[in-house]
Amino acid sequence: MPYMFISTQIRLETGPTNVGDEFSDPAVMSYLGARKTTMLGNNFSEYHVDDPPRLVLDKLEKIGFRVLSMTGVGQTLVWCLHRETE
Repeated sequence: MPYMFISTQIRLETGPTNVGDEFSDPAVMSYLGARKTTMLGNNFSEYHVDDPPRLVLDKLEKIGFRVLSMTGVGQTLVWCLHRETE
């Protein structure tokens, strides 16, 4: 998957960080040390890591991801990343 979103709540800049949805690349999720969870009441799963976004971004850069954009949505910070496909 060449695109990825990561996010965190504004007051949680030190983690945890949301790093993927149920369709995310399992190899990348394993590399990040992410765990798949389903919140009560949701009909979808998400991957989370305890690391702050800065560390997650550093790890993703090492495997070829680059930040395309970053924004704040309400109380959430969101980064969109892309990796060239081979």
